Amino acid sequence: MHKVKLEDDIVQIALQRRGRLRLFESIDPKRTAHLVIDMQVGFMTPGAPAEIAPAAAIIPNINRISAACRQASALNVFIQNSISEESKNSWSNWFDAFWTSSKREGMYSTFTVGQPGHALHPGIETEPGDMRINKFRFGAFVDGSSDLHEQLGARDINTVIITGCATNICCESTARDAMMLNYKVLFVSDGTATHTDFEHNTTLNNMMLTFADVVSTDDVTALLQA
Repeated sequence: MHKVKLEDDIVQIALQRRGRLRLFESIDPKRTAHLVIDMQVGFMTPGAPAEIAPAAAIIPNINRISAACRQASALNVFIQNSISEESKNSWSNWFDAFWTSSKREGMYSTFTVGQPGHALHPGIETEPGDMRINKFRFGAFVDGSSDLHEQLGARDINTVIITGCATNICCESTARDAMMLNYKVLFVSDGTATHTDFEHNTTLNNMMLTFADVVSTDDVTALLQA
């Protein structure tokens, strides 16, 4: 699991802005959604085109938060990185410019909806009452990605808990847009993962300064149980 480090100078800037580090001292579980992002076979298989090896270590914390959400009547949403023929064309810059041809084909064969790599990792615990969302961009809220915002709005959700991978890509993109859509955002420091501690902590510092309440699994479960 990543070694979390919030930089002293960033902490001081945050304190000067708002007078405290923790933003949300309480939440309404019935208006809260736990967004579990991209915890899929394709990201957690050794040697896969987009392998994020540290992601396996956060599975127990994600399952713990999911269980606490069910107990408190909060919503679990399992979001899956997805590729379709439409998204290959509408997001061609990502696929064409940022991947070699062999890696690109590997991504297609891994994350196209219905492929084995698209499935949730078997260690991730789900139940029938949970929601499933396919997203076709990094962030789940951006245009062209999914109908997550509409689904949450229909349930009067105003708070989101972010877990999953990669910390600095899909988790960060989703959290940034969520905050700007006026959700309260709880970003879980030991429930997110990426390739390196440097990438992970860069995002945590960005989140704390401007976009989210950076919290631990213990913090989140305590809020849900309060």
